[in-house]
Amino acid sequence: MAAYALVRENLKFGSLFFKSKDVMIFNGMIALGTVASQTAYNVFAFDCPCSPGRNYYYGIAAIGAPALAFFIVGVMLNKRTWDLVSECRLRKLRKLSTAAAFAVLGSILGRAVVAPITWTILSLLQGLAYTCALSEFTDPSTVKGFPPGYNTEDMAMFPCKESVPTELQGFWAEIDRRLKYESQLIGWLVVAGTSLMVFLVMCTRHCCSPLGYQQEEYWSKYRANEKTLFHRTAAVHAQIMAAKYVRSFFGFVALEKDEKEHVVEHEAAASPICSTEWNRVTGVYLYREKNGLPLYSRLNKWATYSEENNVEGFDKEMDVYDSFIT
Repeated sequence: MAAYALVRENLKFGSLFFKSKDVMIFNGMIALGTVASQTAYNVFAFDCPCSPGRNYYYGIAAIGAPALAFFIVGVMLNKRTWDLVSECRLRKLRKLSTAAAFAVLGSILGRAVVAPITWTILSLLQGLAYTCALSEFTDPSTVKGFPPGYNTEDMAMFPCKESVPTELQGFWAEIDRRLKYESQLIGWLVVAGTSLMVFLVMCTRHCCSPLGYQQEEYWSKYRANEKTLFHRTAAVHAQIMAAKYVRSFFGFVALEKDEKEHVVEHEAAASPICSTEWNRVTGVYLYREKNGLPLYSRLNKWATYSEENNVEGFDKEMDVYDSFIT
């Protein structure tokens, strides 16, 4: 039990550590995971068919298919994706301007492309997939001293050194070096282009932000804390509601010690929450202010209007969201 508790506390600490860090660190962890995946794939799984007509498709698939899979997973795991889906379902995007919608999509796609771009760049820098895909398109006449009479079928064998005809073994290093040069050149160009794009996006983001650097950092910390507390409280609330209904059915409820403490401590304050209230705190949110005071989230906005007994004003507010999003 002591070992279990220690592992649980360490996992909890790790979870809180990563939740509390900046998006750049999170993206860095994704990139490192992609590097490990790419390395493992090239060592254990990559195997060029060395066959004309197949090399190209295999090489392109080795670069493109994992990148596409990483992109789709990245979009699926992004909370903003489902905020946007909820916004479309609940409010038909009527409060979202074109600029705001573009900002939301940019935020989703920007985080989703980290792993695909990392995978593509690593594939190009290592050169295995590119060499496999483009070997059969290499023109033998451009290789100094290459004997005549050889065609694409022979060139397609070059990614597999052991399959190259004996009389052509001396040209293997030159062709392999040439193809890797092309692959790495494209890879470094992608690195330079991506770096420039990230720099321009970050400059534009900070220039268009209505917040100062300190307030923007505070907003980031607020969102992280609100998310953690909301999910933790929601879990306890759901547990209390479940315990209440299970008790009503069986006449008792079997709870662990810590669960019993939560139920006893908060049962009097917990009550069912109607769908309307859930919908009010669900969906896309861009930075807003009310009477000069910041509203950092939908929950913050809902609480502000509730304290004023003006929830109807919350629902009737038709201002278009065209402000800054992070």
